[in-house]
Amino acid sequence: MRVTKIKIKNLFGISEYEADGKSVELVGKNGAGKTSVLDAIRYALTNQSDREYIIKNGEKEGEIFIETDTGLTIDRKARTDRADYKSVKQGKDAVGSPEAFLRTIFTPLQLEPMEFIAMDKKQQNAIILNMIEFPWDMNTIKEWFGEIPQDVNYDQNILSVLNDIQAENGYYFQHRQDINREIKAKKAVIADIEESLPVGYDGTIWEDKNIGDLYTKIEKIRKENETIEKAKRLIDGHDQKVRGLQADKEIKLAALDREMTAEETMIEKELAKLKEQINSLQDKKKSIAGTKKDREKVIESEYTAAVAKYEAETAEYAEYAGMSIKPVDTLLTEAEEVEKMKSHIGEWKRMLSITEEVEELKEESGLLTAKIEKARTLPGEILETAKIPIDGLSVKDGIALINGLPISNLSEGEKINLALEVSIANPGGLSIVLLDGMESLAPNMRKEVYKKCKDKGIQFIATRTAENEDLTVIEL
Repeated sequence: MRVTKIKIKNLFGISEYEADGKSVELVGKNGAGKTSVLDAIRYALTNQSDREYIIKNGEKEGEIFIETDTGLTIDRKARTDRADYKSVKQGKDAVGSPEAFLRTIFTPLQLEPMEFIAMDKKQQNAIILNMIEFPWDMNTIKEWFGEIPQDVNYDQNILSVLNDIQAENGYYFQHRQDINREIKAKKAVIADIEESLPVGYDGTIWEDKNIGDLYTKIEKIRKENETIEKAKRLIDGHDQKVRGLQADKEIKLAALDREMTAEETMIEKELAKLKEQINSLQDKKKSIAGTKKDREKVIESEYTAAVAKYEAETAEYAEYAGMSIKPVDTLLTEAEEVEKMKSHIGEWKRMLSITEEVEELKEESGLLTAKIEKARTLPGEILETAKIPIDGLSVKDGIALINGLPISNLSEGEKINLALEVSIANPGGLSIVLLDGMESLAPNMRKEVYKKCKDKGIQFIATRTAENEDLTVIEL
C-alpha cells in the first residue's frame, strides 16, 4: 500500500505542504520545516507528537490528509476551539476502530528507522525475532513437549520462547541438574552399601534361607549325640554297674545282719534283767527270723528290679552304642554364615530400591535432555519453513545473527541497512519510511540507503540539513 497524496496545512511550522507518491529528500536549514513534515505524518498515523504545540502559531486548526493507492484516506485535524477531528475511510466507508486499525498498517520503526540502531541488544533481538512469521499457539508447545514448560514468558516470539525453554537458567535445565545431583548422591549411597556387603553378595540367595531349619537340624544331631554317648556309657559300664548293685545288696545284707545281731544281744541282756518279760521277748525273738527273711526278700526284689530296669535301659540304647558321634562344627559354621549373610539383606534391599530410584531419575533426566535438545533443534526446523524477512538472518541460542554475526558486530553501514530492513518488514502495510537527519550519513552511505528503499519498492521521505534558506524538495 503506497501513499499517493500528502497534504499538510498549519501543522507545526508548516503553512502548506503537498506531495504525491514519489520518494523525496527534504533539504534546508534548521527551522525550514523538514522535520515538521515527518512529525505531521507521524501525527496522522499515531495521533501523538512530542511537540508542545501541534497547530501552527496563530492558527485555530491544523490538518494533515493522507491518501493511498488502495483508496484508504486519513484526515486528521487538530483544533483549538473545537474537538479534534479524525476520519479514516476505505473508499467511502468509515473504518471501524480507526486508531487500532492505523496501528496495523505500519511499524513504529517505519516512522523512525534509525532508532533501531540506538536500541539495546535485547530490544533489537526481540524485534528481529518477532519478524519471523511462524504460526504457533500453546497447543503447538504442548505437542512439542507434551506439556507447557513452566517459568517461560509466552508473550515473546516463538524463537525466544524456545530459547528460554532450553536456557541454562530455565526450568528444564535446572530441574535436570537437580535430578543429576540426586542421581550422583544416590549412586554414592549405593557404592557405600555395596562396599559394606560381602563381595558378590546376592540377597536372593540368603533371603529365603531358613536358618531355623538349620538350627533344628543341629539340635537334632546334638540330642542324637547325647543319646549315643549315654548308650556308650551304659554299655561300657554294664558289668561294673551290676557289680555295684550287687555290692549294694551285700552291704545292705551285712548291715541287716549286724543290726539283727546287735538287737539280739540287747534282747538277751534285757531278758537277763527282765525275767518277767522273758515270754514276750522270746516271742519277739522267734519273729526276728521271719522279719529278717521278709526284709531279705524286699532287698532281693529291689535288686532284681534295679537290675531289670538297668538292663532295659541298656537295651533301649543298644542300637546307639555302635554309632559314631556326628560333628556339628560344619553346620554351626554354615549357620553362622547364613546368619551373617541374612544380616545384610536389609541394606541389600535398600541398595536395590535406591538403584531403582536412580534408574527412574535417569529416565526423567533423559526426558528433560530430550526436551532441551528439542528446544535447541526446533529453531533450525522453524527457520527452514518460516518466512524469513531479512536476508542472511539466522538464529543461534535465541540470538539473531546477520550473516553469522550478532548485530553488535555489524559495521555502521550494515546496521543502517538492517534498520531499514526491520522498518519496512510489514509488506501488507503502508510502504513508506521516514528518514530524519540523513546529513549524519556519508554521501555514499546515504545513497545506499535510498537505493535500498527504491529496490524494495518502498517510498521514503528523508530530511537533510543543508545551507538552503528555504525548504527544498528533491525527488529521488
